[in-house]
Amino acid sequence: MMSSLDTGTLIIMVLSMAAAGGVTGILAGLFGIGGGAVLVPILVEFLNFQGVAPQVQAHIAVGTSLAIIVPTSLRSFRAHQKRGAPDEALLRNWVLMVPLGVIIASFIVAFVSGEVLKLVFAVVALLIAVKMLFNRAKWSLGEDLPGQPVKGGVGFFIGFISTFMGIGGGNLNNVFMTSYGRPIHQAVATSAGLGALIAIPGTLTYVVSGWGNPDLPPFSLGYINLLAFILIMPISMLVAPVGVKLAHGLSKRQMEIAFGVFLIIVSARFFYSVL
Repeated sequence: MMSSLDTGTLIIMVLSMAAAGGVTGILAGLFGIGGGAVLVPILVEFLNFQGVAPQVQAHIAVGTSLAIIVPTSLRSFRAHQKRGAPDEALLRNWVLMVPLGVIIASFIVAFVSGEVLKLVFAVVALLIAVKMLFNRAKWSLGEDLPGQPVKGGVGFFIGFISTFMGIGGGNLNNVFMTSYGRPIHQAVATSAGLGALIAIPGTLTYVVSGWGNPDLPPFSLGYINLLAFILIMPISMLVAPVGVKLAHGLSKRQMEIAFGVFLIIVSARFFYSVL
């Protein structure tokens, strides 16, 4: 546990978590993804350093990531909203279906192994990366978003899968919206708001599903690690508007390539940890 680590290791861990907070905030603003794709692998390493039981590392990493995404995504969304970028009508349409997918997935995940969680994360991230890097006009599914019940079903699916991955849903929503002809900048801005719809119910249900688990480390609230939350959250909130500014300074194709490369790196890291 933390008390058994030497001072040098503790300093490295704290600096790593602070850096993760900075990267998370930048990515939240830049891609509207909440930063979970960065947070989850870093949190797994953090928990490994602490000597936390392997069978709960992925669960705690995902739950803590969702908790951090709540304030970060709200901060990012407000910055995008000032530029009039988000599709707020779509977010209102998803206000029930997305949380429903989150809640159902949160209780299922308590019975899923950590290795399965890592594998789901890696596969989904890789598929999205391929779509972003090799995007072609013929891959478009339509000229505008579908109506109901398809739109509601997509919201449920995004909430469900994102909860398994510990992300804010931006990875999936960016693909969904751009596949139906929406600009990547609008997709990113909308994804920032989607992060809150996923992370708030996700955080609450991860607290409940992990409550009383004997393998949890100190400073845990269910599957939420409060120490990691305190180290990362303030910095991620502070720098989120910087990512927003960067996003609106890049072209559509630059955004797609940057997002795809980022996801390839994250996916490779998780495949390596599983295999």
